[in-house]
Amino acid sequence: MILRKVHICFYVVSVALSYFLLWPFFYYFSRKPERFRALNGVRRFWAIMSSAFAGIFYKFEYEQAIDWGKTYIICPNHTSNLDISAMCILVNSNCSFMGKQELEDGLVTGLFFRTVDIPVNRDSKMSSFRAFKKASDRLQNGVSMIIFPEGGISDTYPPQLGPFKNGPFRLAIDLKIPVIPVSSANAWQILWDTGTKHGSRPGLCKFKVHKPVETAHLTIDDADALRDEVFEIMSRDLKPGGAVSTFA
Repeated sequence: MILRKVHICFYVVSVALSYFLLWPFFYYFSRKPERFRALNGVRRFWAIMSSAFAGIFYKFEYEQAIDWGKTYIICPNHTSNLDISAMCILVNSNCSFMGKQELEDGLVTGLFFRTVDIPVNRDSKMSSFRAFKKASDRLQNGVSMIIFPEGGISDTYPPQLGPFKNGPFRLAIDLKIPVIPVSSANAWQILWDTGTKHGSRPGLCKFKVHKPVETAHLTIDDADALRDEVFEIMSRDLKPGGAVSTFA
């Protein structure tokens, strides 16, 4: 446990130091929406670099090849802050995260959630409406959205797949955008949540990227069924009692 506590300190320093080294690029590319694609490119490099310095790497198993020239809503389960870095690396196109409003005030996350990403207060119907309206505009302009359908990381340890919220699936059907489920196999074992309670360790985070679930044939009345279908796809990869993968 002591080594894990030391490692999480090292990881946090790695993230913070590399962020400030790259800050001039983040700042420049965040000034105008037409530069957001480049901002995502730098963020992708940052995610790889900051994790690698701490001995954390990522492996993606694809059910089928993904054409990142198309627009998607990517729905991963959420057990670790490493999931965010993983999605930055996975989505090789212009993209935005949707995340909790508190991230807008974060020292590291604030720049992104005031520019390329979309903050949402899920306790406010008006905030949720505005956030999903902004997400709709982004999707219609070819920007893929990364939305954690559980709405956050559960307090349960080991983590279990929590209930999904309807918003991403209603949005996908409304705009006829395919949904890509992504199953996180073991990120929580390397760093659970923020890592403050159990620390972290070096390791290989494994993710399964499922084939896109098409929505062109669906109506808004199918939102619950789509939500349940994506939940079932992901839950098949995760054993009861924790997000432990059934894939290699």
